[in-house]
Amino acid sequence: MISDIVNAVSGVFAFLTTPVSWVIVQFHTVYGAIFGPDTGWAWGLSIVSLVVLIRICLIPLFVKQIKSTRNMQVLQPQMKAIQERYKNDKQRQSEEMMKLYKETGTNPLSSCLPILVQSPFFFALYHVLAAIAEGKTIGVINQSLLDSAQKAHIFGAPLAAKFTDSASEIEAMGASLTDVRVVTAIMIIMMSASQFYTQRQLMTKNVDLTVKTPFMQQQKMLMYVFPLIFLFMGINFPVGVLVYWLTTNVWTMCQQMYVISRNPTPGSKAQSKMLEGLQKHVVEHSATRNKRERNIVKAIVAKGRDRNEYERKFINGLSKAGLAAQTDGTVAKGSAAAEELDEDGTPKGAPKRQQPKRQSKSQRQTGGSTAQGSEKDDSPSSEKTSLEKEDEPRDAKPQSKAKQSGGAKAAGSSQQRSKAKSGQRKGGPQRPKSPSKK
Repeated sequence: MISDIVNAVSGVFAFLTTPVSWVIVQFHTVYGAIFGPDTGWAWGLSIVSLVVLIRICLIPLFVKQIKSTRNMQVLQPQMKAIQERYKNDKQRQSEEMMKLYKETGTNPLSSCLPILVQSPFFFALYHVLAAIAEGKTIGVINQSLLDSAQKAHIFGAPLAAKFTDSASEIEAMGASLTDVRVVTAIMIIMMSASQFYTQRQLMTKNVDLTVKTPFMQQQKMLMYVFPLIFLFMGINFPVGVLVYWLTTNVWTMCQQMYVISRNPTPGSKAQSKMLEGLQKHVVEHSATRNKRERNIVKAIVAKGRDRNEYERKFINGLSKAGLAAQTDGTVAKGSAAAEELDEDGTPKGAPKRQQPKRQSKSQRQTGGSTAQGSEKDDSPSSEKTSLEKEDEPRDAKPQSKAKQSGGAKAAGSSQQRSKAKSGQRKGGPQRPKSPSKK
């Protein structure tokens, strides 16, 4: 059934069989002069070269795919917020998602562009190899090239043989069923394993682990789904198509390893490893060595307080070595161009905001008078209050008879002054009235 579907789809892209067959024949002419025109090396390397040529042409799309995937990861918190806010209104949720994509210039389908663009060539190659297996000329492959392709074996397996072919079909191609089954099984396993490793590398090394979103769960699911798809579909592919798909998987894996090591996702393990190596080289040479390193340092310095954990660790490591990153991406000795940050993102040595201690109800009720008394007691100056200054001259002067006759009033005034000292009298001190002359 899968074979019928593939044949039907291949017929749709039959118009590409002529350019695909022409490219294969040109490479076959070169490799045939080296290894012999009827060898599996000549035809196999022709298919590998076809893949390399296609993937080189798709590099701009691959770069766009990387940027789109990076943007999707950055937008995950906002997308999750939209989903939670409009979880009961799917139409409004879709509208807000499209609005977010438009504002940020992100296209979710960009991550699939390399596969979508490459698929027509894949089916065209399948159509060419199917015609070779049936003994039909196709495209620019004439009868002599057809006979040469049918004689070509890759490790004992004919170029057009499949895992599901019967023993009689394999014998008609001049090979044994065991050789075909072993070669195709190994290639299918390698194809699935390379696909799994490529996706796993993306998930474990190049994803911001501080953000947990449905996008990460989706990528994790694809890590297991894609290898299974290749595993079940691979048994229906000719050996030449398996060579094509295995080559493109290996190319994708190596290309992704290069991109992750050179331009990792911020907050990922790959960025941590990259910055550790960069810090070691910068400290060793006391300078950034090339434009790439300067651009990395410049971008980190420009972030300021928005630096993630690994970027703050990088800046602090330079500071401990007596170096400071400059705004132009260079480093200088003994300067403090880039401030050192704590784990919470604040500059080291900066005053921290302290929360006031909570007081009990009784402390709040008596807090005013207690605080006022403590401020007076704790003041460095030992100045006396105005009441005490007024008491001293009165105590020093001899009391007259008139004042003695008013002893009761003086005693009352003394009691009032003592109350004023203890803070119980709100009003200011009052002098005793002078006795009236009779």
